[in-house]
Amino acid sequence: MHAKDILIEGYGRIREEVHAAVEGLGPDRLGARPSPDANSVAWLIWHLTRIQDDHIADAFGLEQVWLAQDWHRTFGLDLPRHDTGYGHTSAKVAKVQVSSGDLLTGYYDAVHEQSLGALRTVAAKDLERVVDEHWDPPVTLGVRLVSVLSDDLQHVGQAAYVRGLLQSA
Repeated sequence: MHAKDILIEGYGRIREEVHAAVEGLGPDRLGARPSPDANSVAWLIWHLTRIQDDHIADAFGLEQVWLAQDWHRTFGLDLPRHDTGYGHTSAKVAKVQVSSGDLLTGYYDAVHEQSLGALRTVAAKDLERVVDEHWDPPVTLGVRLVSVLSDDLQHVGQAAYVRGLLQSA
């Protein structure tokens, strides 16, 4: 098995878990927060998708799906166009409200497709390419791809946990 195949498998698992976390929840449950400063399922799924979109697009020289496919307009959030949710305050988390789970999974699926297209082009030597020199040591493509995978799996796990809390209440 090649490294890109492992990455493709890992990113596929994010997609499965995103759909499971959102399935059957209406707008109220998606936007509900277990405590005043907690993240909602909607915010967690939107944020992990924005991070994947931003980081994969940057690493591969692509345009973000959020902008290219007008998801920023479709969501209609009162946030800057390039916002990914990184460092959001509780007030900004509260701004991420959605009309349906289909909106979240639709955006995620579009990002997933772009991510898979990019991952299918990866050769082993590409994983050593530096994609971010703002860190010491500089971040390679391999490190960035695993970082996004890890971050997304953590956030989708948090969304599943919040879903469980809401369903048990």
